[in-house]
Amino acid sequence: MKKWFLPSAKTALILVYLVIVAGALVRMTGSGMGCPDWPKCFGYYIPPTEEKELLYTTGKEYSKGQVIIKDETLLVAKDHFVAPANFERTHWEKYTKHDYAIFNPFHTWVEYLNRLVGALAGIACLIALVFSFSFWKEKKQFVFLNLFICFLMGFQAWLGKTVVDSVLNPYKITTHMLAALLIVAVQLYVIYAVQEKKKARILDNEFKWILFAALGFTLVQILFGTQVRESVDSIVEAGLPKEIWLQNPKGGFYTHRSFSILVVCANIFLFWRNRKLNLGFTKINWVVALLGVEILSGIAMYYFNFPLGSQTIHIVMATLIFGLQFYLVLENSKKITH
Repeated sequence: MKKWFLPSAKTALILVYLVIVAGALVRMTGSGMGCPDWPKCFGYYIPPTEEKELLYTTGKEYSKGQVIIKDETLLVAKDHFVAPANFERTHWEKYTKHDYAIFNPFHTWVEYLNRLVGALAGIACLIALVFSFSFWKEKKQFVFLNLFICFLMGFQAWLGKTVVDSVLNPYKITTHMLAALLIVAVQLYVIYAVQEKKKARILDNEFKWILFAALGFTLVQILFGTQVRESVDSIVEAGLPKEIWLQNPKGGFYTHRSFSILVVCANIFLFWRNRKLNLGFTKINWVVALLGVEILSGIAMYYFNFPLGSQTIHIVMATLIFGLQFYLVLENSKKITH
């Protein structure tokens, strides 16, 4: 079973990142309320594709928990019945979590795919947990860490429910993102720790402490970014055109933009130091490359009115940079003095 643990852990990590990508697509397309209930979608495990499937239909067989839209309100079936010719309120109760009752098939399926990928990631984490028991005798911490990952995945699922119930409360969305980064960090630690062969590298204190600082800067920058996104979301909800989303930016936009200079400088220093001393940390090259894409996507959003995909790229690049920096911190812990 040991030989299967590392592949399963890496698969789980990839799927968690796919969840982050799917979540970013949900935000980009405004599909967060595509499924107004949880864990089902309009009361179905496989959501409807046409609005008529959510309208009251005479002779249709309804199951308990199925949802219809009537008079711009979500109604939930209280029992199993065949719909009579005349609508009978006794079979239905109002959905009380919120009053959002709009069906958009595109939004529904984007959100449904996000949930589907999340479910697959959860299953992958459970499989990794099962394989981790092969290390029980010599490395019990692997089991507990994978158990913690599964707990966090469950917590993420619960957070997803509260996000929907709150009709996309921005603070809960931010917590959702931070919890995802914690899952990534724990998964990376487990993947790194279980690998027996670790390359010894040259010790350099300046590189080490600037690396810690750069990781901290990335986290702070992500937090600033979530504040900007919350501000933009409130403008989007007001139905204003893209052209004015950042016309008078709030939510710490200028702080977010200015702080990026510090993030860039720290990572450029790491790139230069690594090359100068030949430290062998090749992942810093990827960090700098992704940072370039991150900056370009930010410029595109500000100067070209949020072109398609720019928000998704911006969010995903930030999480990839965080993951690479965190793994560099782990690699930096196993080195030799030159």
